[in-house]
Amino acid sequence: MIESLNNERIKEYAKLNQKKYRDDTNMFIIEGTHLVEEAFKNNIVVDAFSLDDKYTKVSEEVMKKLSNLDTPPKYLAICNKIEEKNINGNVLILDGVQDPGNLGTIIRSSIAFNIDTIILSNDSVDLYNTKVLRATEGMIFNINIIRRDLNEILPNLKDKYTIYTTNVVNGTNLSDIKVKTPFALIMGSEGNGVKDSIASYADESVYISMNTKCESLNVGVATSIILYEFSK
Repeated sequence: MIESLNNERIKEYAKLNQKKYRDDTNMFIIEGTHLVEEAFKNNIVVDAFSLDDKYTKVSEEVMKKLSNLDTPPKYLAICNKIEEKNINGNVLILDGVQDPGNLGTIIRSSIAFNIDTIILSNDSVDLYNTKVLRATEGMIFNINIIRRDLNEILPNLKDKYTIYTTNVVNGTNLSDIKVKTPFALIMGSEGNGVKDSIASYADESVYISMNTKCESLNVGVATSIILYEFSK
């Protein structure tokens, strides 16, 4: 049992709560019974800790040092980052999405509505942020997610995909869109939407018709609605 907060192994792993160390080591922390079990199924676990004897047993104080949760979890694992695969199938492109909860929601909706690859812009929230991981509820293991410079990758996608984005002024009503597959859908940040330089790659723009009392939708909700319509 590890009880010391000064244990070298624990001190090194605790650094993974910072993005810099996740990037340097290509590892991350995952917490909770379900997520740890999914990580083991996907063969990415480097080390695992528990408050019981299932994995390396640690004290509650040590678990608190490793954890980002207010109440330390029973199980926690150190994992290698998930291997990126080649872009395939229908694609969702996220331009500057910053909120971890939104990204988690979008990942779950992408799986529900048949997206095969998600491309994160370099200025989007870290995929391995603990809030993102929890919000995906384990779905992060069921989809290909990569991070790229969108200005570099979009020209290559133009040859193979019909590219859609959102535009409330000049877009076509979502219910009137005849979706051509394979498609790539670009969604923008919570505050600024899709950058003009990125939107310029789109072949067609859409908007969601809604009550005029509501000015805009959360990007997680908007993405889910569009993906649902596109899946039909």
